Amino acid sequence: MVNKVEAMAVIGGSRAYDLLRRGVFGSRVKTFRPEKTPFGKSAPIHLFKHDGISFLFISRHGEKGYEIAAPFVNYRANIWALKEKGVERIIAWSGPGAINAKIKPGDLVVADDIIDQTRQRESSFFKGTGMGFIRMSDPFCCEIRKALVASAHSSGMACRDGSVYCCTEGPRLETAAEIRMYGSWGADLVGMTLAPEPFLAREMEICYASLCYVTNYAEGIKKRGFKVGELFEGMQTQTERKKVESAIGAFPAILVKTLRKLSASKRECGCRHAMDRYRKKGLLEKGLLKAVSKKHSR
Repeated sequence: MVNKVEAMAVIGGSRAYDLLRRGVFGSRVKTFRPEKTPFGKSAPIHLFKHDGISFLFISRHGEKGYEIAAPFVNYRANIWALKEKGVERIIAWSGPGAINAKIKPGDLVVADDIIDQTRQRESSFFKGTGMGFIRMSDPFCCEIRKALVASAHSSGMACRDGSVYCCTEGPRLETAAEIRMYGSWGADLVGMTLAPEPFLAREMEICYASLCYVTNYAEGIKKRGFKVGELFEGMQTQTERKKVESAIGAFPAILVKTLRKLSASKRECGCRHAMDRYRKKGLLEKGLLKAVSKKHSR
């Protein structure tokens, strides 16, 4: 039975557990235990209320620290659980490195395209079927992207509108040769977390976009010595670290402003019609969730 709670959700990336602990997202009304899905258990889901806005929240990498690296996140279970609770829009965040040297650590970026270089992640709910053949001209929802950029600017933060995010498998960082290759493909950013979330969200007809805060220059972009025992082993300077902390500190205000803008507008984008072709064929006559559940119960 579908238990609809809220229409908007936030998927928190790196450092989400810190912000959860500090209580910066408002009043936590309820926490749902990990949801059972046809794809395993989801992460815990929190219901927050902040200044009249209600939304669901998932910490992608864990509740107490960086417990689950990007390759091992159960993306399908998380998106499925949010869909089951009635979510129509998802704002995510990610902390990639910069391939484009014009983008600096601490900058905020709203990506508009993605290159998927992951190798072992399930990127469809419809594995083994003829469904899921959907267009990706705009992998990130244009309505959420616009709201994110406007909210960042109104919060006094510069925000780059549009960039190409290359998602790698991890958990290791990329080699300098790989970065040169991704740059030649047109990638501006490199990270490990934004695939397959937008693809899965689109299959569930959920709007999805991400706010990125740049953590460091990618390997080979700037000459950096190796430092033992530090985050990124010396790829991030102390000055850059302070800029990154400042960007993270702006997240709660930007996210709440974005959620407020979205809550006051109707969904007019194409995300909500992604599976209409299959619906017209009668393949989804009982709804997306029931159609997939039926397949996996056989």
